[in-house]
Amino acid sequence: QIQLVESGGGLVQPGGSLRLSCAASGSIFGISAMGWYRQAPGKQRELVADMTSGGITNYVESVKGRFTVSRDNAKNTVYLQMNSLKPEDTAVYYCRLRRLGVYDYWGQGTQVTVSS
Repeated sequence: QIQLVESGGGLVQPGGSLRLSCAASGSIFGISAMGWYRQAPGKQRELVADMTSGGITNYVESVKGRFTVSRDNAKNTVYLQMNSLKPEDTAVYYCRLRRLGVYDYWGQGTQVTVSS
């Protein structure tokens, strides 16, 4: 069993920054990728950014240049540095771990609200 614990969400003004963290524990082996999704009210969950075990990153177009995903493999932790936040970034952010290329594990979600 794998557990994902997220932290770092909150309320921030437009133009501000937040850093999300997601620590994985449990039967961790064969990690293919770790990353972040988000879901705004009334919208589908979408990929924000992820990083493969080989270090390849993938970002949704709307966050390129503002968000940075990174991993600390020794700590089994993935981070999402979010800069220049916009109101449209408001959502619940979920950490996802993909194992062996097919098995997905999700965190409980952390709320990010961008508002003045």
